[in-house]
Amino acid sequence: RVGDDDAGARRREVAPARTPTATGAAVRLGVFGGTFDPPHVGHLLAAVDAVEALALDRLVLVPAAQQPLKVGAESAAPEHRLAMTRLLAGDDPRFAVDPIEIDRAGLSYSVDTLGELTRRLPGVELFFLVGADVLETFPRWREPRRVLELARLVVLRRASDAMELPTSMRELPGREPIVLASRRVDVSSTEVRA
Repeated sequence: RVGDDDAGARRREVAPARTPTATGAAVRLGVFGGTFDPPHVGHLLAAVDAVEALALDRLVLVPAAQQPLKVGAESAAPEHRLAMTRLLAGDDPRFAVDPIEIDRAGLSYSVDTLGELTRRLPGVELFFLVGADVLETFPRWREPRRVLELARLVVLRRASDAMELPTSMRELPGREPIVLASRRVDVSSTEVRA
């Protein structure tokens, strides 16, 4: 586990790449969380596609300590997944890696992470990226309505896949999610681990 002093320094890395414009336009920050066990080129391509399509100033990758809907599933140690995610982001200035969920430990709830980022970075416009595969479970997440209040939901789908929002998602209040087609890479973390 990384020491607290280092954790504070790493949090500063998440600051947006630029400050609000003279006109007061909000900085656009993408938040892409996940187990990242392991992170792979498919995650990176989705991140690049989101930065470009949504005109994001920066995208932060947030490795989960433990996914609430995957309790009991075997995964690499959080500090190893964090290190691998940092390697994936490299020195690309469009990306940052935030250990917020790993530092918090326990179950990783997106609503807590988005709330903390909102407190840390007032005035920043958050875009919360999720894969199309999680839409069915989204209404079972902790405080899904609050998630939608804190950030604009962006659903990443493979460009070649058709997608319809599940009825359970359409019943949630707020703006309809942005659906973003990303490049298809036939790789998954499960396959990489095998």
